[in-house]
Amino acid sequence: MPAHQITAEETKWAIIYPVYVDAKKSRAAGRRVGVEKACDNPTANEIVDVCHALKLEAFAEPGKAYSRDYTQKGRVRVKLKTDKAPVNSEIQSKHQLLLKLGELIPRLQTRTKPTQSGKGKKNRRR
Repeated sequence: MPAHQITAEETKWAIIYPVYVDAKKSRAAGRRVGVEKACDNPTANEIVDVCHALKLEAFAEPGKAYSRDYTQKGRVRVKLKTDKAPVNSEIQSKHQLLLKLGELIPRLQTRTKPTQSGKGKKNRRR
């Protein structure tokens, strides 16, 4: 699969690293929202999924790493504005997007655990 060629317009898009909304990271490690508004271990693909659900253009760059934690790969480019006007009226800034990501990522179907129906404790003979 060839790498995505970034156009001149896409270089102006906002960059979101998963660590920005990771509740397990400290502010010094790069988190940009409060712990109560962040989520556990977000991935770049989850961020892209939420951005697409919010009708924002976004794509992942899996080979890129955050400078403070170069072991965690992946970042996302998101188009927030066109000609200084927001693409989505609910999201005016990068910070509002980060708050929305922290709220919506835990609700993703890939994150919700299915309930075990009809399975209880097995009776064991002693």
